[in-house]
Amino acid sequence: MKVDRVRLLNFKCYGDADLTLEHGVTVVHGVNGSGKSTLLEAVFFALYGSKALDDRTLDDVITTGEEEAEVELWFTHDNREYHVERRLKLRGDRATTTKCVLETPTETIEGARDVRREVTELLRMDAEAFVNCAYVRQGEVNKLIHASPSDRQDMIDDLLQLGALEDYRERASEARLGVKTVLDGQREVLEDVRNQVEQKEAKDLHERLNSLESRRADVAEKIEHYETQREQAQETLETAEDVLERHAETREEIETLEEEIEELRSKISETERKRENAKDEISRIRDRREELADERAELLAETDIEATDPDEEVVEERIAAFEARDEELRDDLEDVRVTITEGTNEIERLRSEADDLEERAETAREEADELDAQLEADEETIAERESKLEDLDEQITDARATFDDASIAFGEADSQLAELEAEREEVVSEINDLTADIRTAETAIEEGERLLEEGKCPECGQPVEDSPHVDVLDERRDELADLEAEREELKDQRDEIGERIDRAEDLREVERTVDRLEENRDNIEQLLAEKREALADRRDQREQRRDDADEYETEADEKRAAAAEREAAVDDARAELGEINTERSEIKETLESLERVSEIADERASLESEIETRRERRQDWETMNDERREGLSEKRDRKRDLESEFDEERVETAREDKQNAEGYLEQVDDKLAELEEQRNGVQNAIGAVENELEELERLRERRERLEDRCERLESLYDEAETLQTTYGELRAELRQRNVETLERLLNETFDLVYQNDSYAAIDLDGDYRLTVYQKDGEALEPEQLSGGERALFNLSLRCAIYRLLAEGVEGTAPMPPLILDEPTVFLDSGHVTQLVSLIESMRNDFGVEQIVVVSHDEELVGAADSLVRVEKDATSNRSRLERGEPPEAELLASD
Repeated sequence: MKVDRVRLLNFKCYGDADLTLEHGVTVVHGVNGSGKSTLLEAVFFALYGSKALDDRTLDDVITTGEEEAEVELWFTHDNREYHVERRLKLRGDRATTTKCVLETPTETIEGARDVRREVTELLRMDAEAFVNCAYVRQGEVNKLIHASPSDRQDMIDDLLQLGALEDYRERASEARLGVKTVLDGQREVLEDVRNQVEQKEAKDLHERLNSLESRRADVAEKIEHYETQREQAQETLETAEDVLERHAETREEIETLEEEIEELRSKISETERKRENAKDEISRIRDRREELADERAELLAETDIEATDPDEEVVEERIAAFEARDEELRDDLEDVRVTITEGTNEIERLRSEADDLEERAETAREEADELDAQLEADEETIAERESKLEDLDEQITDARATFDDASIAFGEADSQLAELEAEREEVVSEINDLTADIRTAETAIEEGERLLEEGKCPECGQPVEDSPHVDVLDERRDELADLEAEREELKDQRDEIGERIDRAEDLREVERTVDRLEENRDNIEQLLAEKREALADRRDQREQRRDDADEYETEADEKRAAAAEREAAVDDARAELGEINTERSEIKETLESLERVSEIADERASLESEIETRRERRQDWETMNDERREGLSEKRDRKRDLESEFDEERVETAREDKQNAEGYLEQVDDKLAELEEQRNGVQNAIGAVENELEELERLRERRERLEDRCERLESLYDEAETLQTTYGELRAELRQRNVETLERLLNETFDLVYQNDSYAAIDLDGDYRLTVYQKDGEALEPEQLSGGERALFNLSLRCAIYRLLAEGVEGTAPMPPLILDEPTVFLDSGHVTQLVSLIESMRNDFGVEQIVVVSHDEELVGAADSLVRVEKDATSNRSRLERGEPPEAELLASD
């Protein structure tokens, strides 16, 4: 695999960066804290996403102050080109992945999980395996050395794909145990089924079934006999019930005829009474007609009609004349009432308006008094605001005086504060860089002091008396002191800038105070102008309200005089109203008499009609009774005929037959129910035996199936056991082969670094325990080596593992680039030279196509085929890339 290009946007300290990587060794060079390691982290993140962030979150990836970030990676694997793109976006307080796409030569894969799964399958290693083999991260150079043998075994086995064989062996073991559990369970079930078959076969079910079927046939024969007898008894009962039913129907019809005869007699008597009553009513109506004639004569005598018996036309004419006169009087009455009502309303209106005018006059005077009080209050308010304006002018003058002794002019505090804060950020960034250098120096001093306590050289790890580098620890302490002194100077500078920032903030607050005071002054001036304008308006309103009050009182007096004049006219109209009402009362009495005369004529005609109606009814009732008497005679004849047909002896015989049949049916029903119960019991017993026979057959079939299943499970158990053993033996064999190869490669790599030195060989046992042998044969643990030697030893082990994976099981396998992040942390200049030799050997002798080294060490630059310089802008705190030329290329260019 080869990384071709990586592009960053707002990724950590990079705003916008684009880097192309070539074959061979690429050295990413720059001072500490410039952002070199971030390039490698971006490649790691592009491949594995959040799994590459350790304990950090996606929020830490996005540049501070930005909302989005992007990482793109182009790489070639097994001569095929790939492209990964990841985009992040802040949503609230959390960052989420908005786009994750892997473009392969054959398809496009989307989604963080699917992309990570595809990359893992493609490189044959997950994120953890990647950092254990190809990516030596800063501070983890001794990771494999310090790991326990079991952890080291797990790491290397996973890298060599042996962990999968152990997983397969464990799965086979679990499968074997699972099959054993199932087999034991099936054996128990088989034994239980065999016992059930034996128990059912011992019951002799077929003999029991034959006996029960014979018993069922006997019971069915008895049931058939009793059912025949029951049918005969049922026929006798039905015949008797038919005779009794007809007898009951005849008896019921006779009773009905008796009731109808009695009802007809009653109706005839009732109708005769109605005829007599109608005769009496006719006599009474004649008497009432004579009384009305006498009343009419009396009423005519009271009127001025001369005719002794005038016709209705004369009466109607007189009624129409009186009604016409009454109508004239009613119209006059209405006119008088209107005059009275309108006059009364007008009087009330005038008096009400006069009262309202007097109230309005009083209200106007009260409002004028209130305006007097408001005018006094407004004049006091104007005086107060004029005084407040003078106070504000003094405050503004005092505040502006603050800038007389200041180094900046009024209005420049904000810009000055921004410049000071930017300056302080630059100083803080420098302090942070120095703090990182101090921590690195302190780590080196602590390591040197530990070696010195053990009696070894703090630089090379050899005994102190045999080493010329004992004074290096003092040099490192001097360097640490210089760094700490420089950091203290920067802290003093930071504190001084902070004091200036505090002064600038105070001045900015004064500017804001002046702005607020001037705004308050403008507001008060505007309110003062409005208040003065309102004062003049109120004076005009006060005078106007007093004039209005005088006008209201004059108008009220005029209204009351008009009301008095109108009241005299209303009194005259009331006198005229009395005269009209008297005449109308007389006309009303005369009209009532004439109308009664007309009503009496109508009543007499109505009474004559009633007399005729009652005569007709008496004739109808007489005809109705004649018809009823004929019907009564017919019903009496029918009753006599029915009584002659009634046979009491036959009825008694039918009653006895019914009683006997019901008694027999009750007995035979009980017997049949008993026999049915016996038959059901026998049938149930037959069903139970048949069910047991079916169950026995099912149990026999199940027994055969269980026997077959147990045989198959026993065979499967043996196969799983064989598979488990095979995986275990294969893993042990492959591990031994890989250990031997890895040991050889490790010695070859270590020899390149320590040629003609004091170490003879390295031993790697089957459990990945490492032992270093000196030239004199003495065995050393890796932890006994010096810091620089341990670092080179670990790098040699990493390179050996990388070579083993690159060779593969069946020929060369495509591997990721070999990535070394700050590998010189624990190395002195001599060990750095050996590291350069190791890198050149990996490139030239072992054919690693691409090696990327991140370092601030100038000596590593000489091993570079391609150089990338990283610098950080002190103003923006953003890192930028610059393509450089290795020293050899610069020399060739100068020649």
